[in-house]
Amino acid sequence: MELRVNGRIRAREIRVIAADGQQLGIMPPEHALAKAQEAGLDLVEISPDARPPVCKIMDYGKFKYAQKKKEAEARKHQVNTTIKEVKFRPKIEQHD
Repeated sequence: MELRVNGRIRAREIRVIAADGQQLGIMPPEHALAKAQEAGLDLVEISPDARPPVCKIMDYGKFKYAQKKKEAEARKHQVNTTIKEVKFRPKIEQHD
């Protein structure tokens, strides 16, 4: 799922969370984007299905990197099961 960032956020009003986790409240995306640019960070829509959508001010590049590392770690710990086949033919003796 691709997240909307900065100018791609289309909602009329969004709930904004600051970089330190503090809630800034509900505001138009233009004001939130101005606050994010003031801090030198990006505005990322983290929960588009909520009413109003939740956006967080964060470093998007760092967020993508952490997400990729988490996915790689999950793949590393994934268990692959293999099924072995044994064929029995009419002429197989005991202990074959």
